[in-house]
Amino acid sequence: MIYRLLALNIDGTLLQSNGRIHKSSKEAIEYVRQKGIYVTLVTSRSFASARKVARALNIKAPLVTQQGSYIANAEGKLNYANRINQDITYDTIRFLEGLPCQIRLVHEDFSVANKQKLRSNVLSRTVFTSGDPMFYTQQFVSSVSEYLHEHPMTPPKIEVYFENKNDLEDAKKALEGMYTEIDMIRLDPLRIDIVASGVSKLTGLAYLGSQLGFKLQEMVYIGDSIDDISLIEAAGLGVSMWNAPFEVKRASDWVTRSQNEHGVAYMVKEHFRKQQPIEFLRKMKIIKQ
Repeated sequence: MIYRLLALNIDGTLLQSNGRIHKSSKEAIEYVRQKGIYVTLVTSRSFASARKVARALNIKAPLVTQQGSYIANAEGKLNYANRINQDITYDTIRFLEGLPCQIRLVHEDFSVANKQKLRSNVLSRTVFTSGDPMFYTQQFVSSVSEYLHEHPMTPPKIEVYFENKNDLEDAKKALEGMYTEIDMIRLDPLRIDIVASGVSKLTGLAYLGSQLGFKLQEMVYIGDSIDDISLIEAAGLGVSMWNAPFEVKRASDWVTRSQNEHGVAYMVKEHFRKQQPIEFLRKMKIIKQ
């Protein structure tokens, strides 16, 4: 199979545990780009945060961000956005405020979160702020619903961090029963992302592929999280990191080294060194475009 596109998750995949991109990963991405392979990022991160990573890697392609709900290039040119309805956003927040959880409305330009303190508060704040650039405004308010009453909003995504697993499961079940217009994506036992119905990393990348003329079978995807599973299974070559949970590895075609052992660089060079440059394949009429 000839692969035309390489898509990469950011946290736990492209970034090392210290939050940095290793030189070998940058070199590997440039290596495939020189072969004519289209490179993009697919992430649950905000667009602003993903754009910062893309610029460090010189990726100018549209980025699939915020769980696939917002796709734009590094210059901010919008390709696609699927937002949560304003009224459903407000009602969902009112419901969640009755539970011990931290709530974050993630817009492409800013975020708004409550000041709820959890026992795992230090971890939650780290997740909230990790990798977000200084120009991305992050506001903490006493009540998110009161904020929405004054400033109505249609966010592409809502992040929710719970105190305990049971509250997450109860909230997920209740919201699924209340609305068909939103989907809940579980990232770990204490976190869910809420998006508009039908939104996912898979549908986001599939949409981008349709715009570029690439089928999912022509794509390689490398990820490490539970929310990567559907995309790993659907891609022509689905790759998981060694640091990924067992269920993610089980879904993949290839398990590479861990994020701290340069797994992205290892997989990319091992596979793509065997594939001829796209331009050469065109000249040989092995591919049409």
